[in-house]
Amino acid sequence: MNFSDGLYFFLRRIWKSLMSKIYRPVINVAATAARIKECRIRAGYSVREIQSIFNFSSPEAVYSWEKGKYLPSIDNMIVIADVYGVTIDDFIICDVVEIACELTVA
Repeated sequence: MNFSDGLYFFLRRIWKSLMSKIYRPVINVAATAARIKECRIRAGYSVREIQSIFNFSSPEAVYSWEKGKYLPSIDNMIVIADVYGVTIDDFIICDVVEIACELTVA
């Protein structure tokens, strides 16, 4: 091994040490939707009753939440948790994704 080979391996080791992985939570929309529906049923509410509680003109928003088309807003999540007698953590399902990133040295 000559000097340039040694330098290459040294720089490669430093470069790898500058690469890092970040683990980031991501909401699993399908699983969260299923859990929202499960919590509603367990609490004994119909979709029409939830529509009435939220004063929605139609039940489409509730169905959209339960099918995973949309997630409720944070405000609505707080109300859902209160009405169903659960915490927000009880119905939000998160997965963890790994993201590779480069660290920069200042």
